[in-house]
Amino acid sequence: MYDNKIAIVIKDELLTWQKLNVTAFLASAVAIKLPETHGGALISGSGTTYLPFMKQPVLIYKADTTEQIKRAFNRAKDRNLQIGVYTNPHFATKTEDENIAEMARHTDNNLDLVGIIVYGPNKMVDKTLDGLKFHS
Repeated sequence: MYDNKIAIVIKDELLTWQKLNVTAFLASAVAIKLPETHGGALISGSGTTYLPFMKQPVLIYKADTTEQIKRAFNRAKDRNLQIGVYTNPHFATKTEDENIAEMARHTDNNLDLVGIIVYGPNKMVDKTLDGLKFHS
């Protein structure tokens, strides 16, 4: 078993392409920031090297309401877990500079969250996401 867990919470009301986009961006945040999540290169029997996976599985949860995702976000902050966020205004940005500027316009309490990623010890992540169901 793994000591830590990677969990993504996505608002269920999003369009399918948005859910996939948010999931990809949030997963990349953990992979970029936390080298301990990196697995080894995958090498085929032909000797071809492919990009590695993250070591831990990535669990995807759904938030049916804004309150559910904000609750998970606040609980993750209270537990000092690693958190990544994706906000509704990010769908309109086109560059990294625009992403950074968009985040700077809002306080933590005023983020229009559509997705979060949480990384940390299993039990703490489980308590943070208590009550949420896996995305289907």
